[in-house]
Amino acid sequence: MTYLTDPLLASYSAADALTTSWQFLLKGGIFMIPLGLTSIVGMMAILYKFLSLSRRRVIPDELARKVANFQELAAADRIVPVLKEFEKGESTLARLAAVAVRHRGKPQRDIILSVEAAAREESSRLHAGIGVLDIVITVAPLLGLLGTASGLVTIFQGLNDAADHLAIARGIAMALNTTIFGLAIAVPCVVAHGYFTRRIEVLTARLESLLADLAHVCQRSVKKS
Repeated sequence: MTYLTDPLLASYSAADALTTSWQFLLKGGIFMIPLGLTSIVGMMAILYKFLSLSRRRVIPDELARKVANFQELAAADRIVPVLKEFEKGESTLARLAAVAVRHRGKPQRDIILSVEAAAREESSRLHAGIGVLDIVITVAPLLGLLGTASGLVTIFQGLNDAADHLAIARGIAMALNTTIFGLAIAVPCVVAHGYFTRRIEVLTARLESLLADLAHVCQRSVKKS
C-alpha cells in the first residue's frame, strides 16, 4: 500500500505547505501586498537577465569562431555569408562586428572609435534590468522593516496593565513576518545581481578581444565576392 499512500502524502504535504505560506502572508498585513509585487518584479528581472545574457544573444560560439578566423575567411574569399550574418544583428557580437566591417579600409584607430561608440549602446543593453534588481534589493528590506514597525506600533498602542503578554509575543512574531519576507526577496536578488554583473564583465572582455582582432583585419579593405 506504500506506493498508493506516498502520492497522497505528497499531495497533503504540498497542500499544507501552500496553506502555511498563505497564512504567513495574511499575518503580515497590508505591507505584504507591495512586498508581493516587489517579489514578482524581482523574479521577472532575474528571468529577463538570464535570457538576455545567454551566449546565443551575446556571443554565439559559431559566430565567435568566424570572427576569430575572419582573416582566413577573407583570404579564401568566403566572407559573404559571414557579412550577411553580421548585418542580421541577431547578437551583440554581430551588431558590433557589422560596425567594424562597415568602416573597413579606414585606419585601425577610426574603426576602434566607431566600434567603441556602438559598444556604449550595447553596454546599456547588457546592463538593462540590473537597475531593477538594485531597486528591489534596496526596497524589499525597507518595506519589510516598515511593515514590522507598523505592526509593533499597533501592538504597543493597545497595551494596558491587564495586557496578555503571550498575545503580545505572538503579535510581535507576526509583525516580524514582513521583515522575513523582505529579506527573503532581497537575498536571491543580491546573488543574481552579483552573478549577472560578473557575467557581463566576462562577456565584455571576450567582445573586446574579438573586436580588436577584427578591427586589425578590417583596417585593410575586405574584398567581397
